Amino acid sequence: MPGRVGIFGGTFDPPHIGHLVVTQDALERLELDRLVVVPAGRPPHREAVLDPDTRWDLVCRAFEGDDRIQVSDVELRREGPSWTVDTLEWAHQELNPETLFLIVGADQLRAFGGWKAPERILSLARLAAMTRPGEAFEGTDVPHEVIEVTRVDLSSTRIRRRLDEGRSIRYMVPERLRPRVERAWSARRTQSRA
Repeated sequence: MPGRVGIFGGTFDPPHIGHLVVTQDALERLELDRLVVVPAGRPPHREAVLDPDTRWDLVCRAFEGDDRIQVSDVELRREGPSWTVDTLEWAHQELNPETLFLIVGADQLRAFGGWKAPERILSLARLAAMTRPGEAFEGTDVPHEVIEVTRVDLSSTRIRRRLDEGRSIRYMVPERLRPRVERAWSARRTQSRA
């Protein structure tokens, strides 16, 4: 089993190029043996727009072909909200890593005190906070490592907005995902009108 494992969770609603770029950066900067990508089943602080099965399919397709990355459905199978602490407990039981990293963004790090069982999370994993070159973290005393990631000014929210406006998402999501994302969005809009 790998010694250094990273957990990278998110709604992935939908996954996009930025997700792929930061996972590559995390693998290299943290010298990970494995990165586990975990799509949230029921995110406790936001609602997913795309259904869990669609997001699962998209995330699997987005990361296929990279044997350093494993996509886990642990949160999609779990009843109730997708709490990070539960996922880290699972990772220790199932993966038995020598070192476990939880990879988070700046906004998540700043809100960390409001998470479920933050002390337990810190006992299970080392926080690795993603920052962009020249960006500094302020306003938090949560112990963490900083990993510089490539700046990609893109978000799932922006992609959803473009889809709502009937604009192209070409080059924003991996090309092999684009038709699937567009079909899922079109089906969602058709259902909401019915």
